[in-house]
Amino acid sequence: MYDLTTLAKSDTVAARSEPASHHGGASALAIMRRIEETIDAETVAIRTDPGFDLKASNTRKSRHLYELNRALKSTDEAGLAAQHRDALLRLREKLAANEATIKAHIGAVSEVAALLQDAIERTQTDGTYSEREFGQASPA
Repeated sequence: MYDLTTLAKSDTVAARSEPASHHGGASALAIMRRIEETIDAETVAIRTDPGFDLKASNTRKSRHLYELNRALKSTDEAGLAAQHRDALLRLREKLAANEATIKAHIGAVSEVAALLQDAIERTQTDGTYSEREFGQASPA
């Protein structure tokens, strides 16, 4: 079972270990690495852990994206090096794989829900309350 607290602890340690004087671009790279780690962990957990907390993972991703947005605001375009573009491309690929995994998960959940709904409907129409069980209805 995947434990997201390990990743959350590593996020906190990484955030503390970054000097405050880091250039916005350098901290943006660190944040992008954390986002990649979070996305990778979520993708694996969705595929392998039925008890995975998707809501907590979404909260974590939102926080990382907020941090990234702040870091990039403090960086001018000239400060965005090829490393940033490469990191963003890597992140885009990982997000695409993550999206496909989430869509597959949602599809599977929808299929199970449809099977359960069908089973409930079949149980409710199993003949228990049929006209034959109560005899012929007499015209009023």
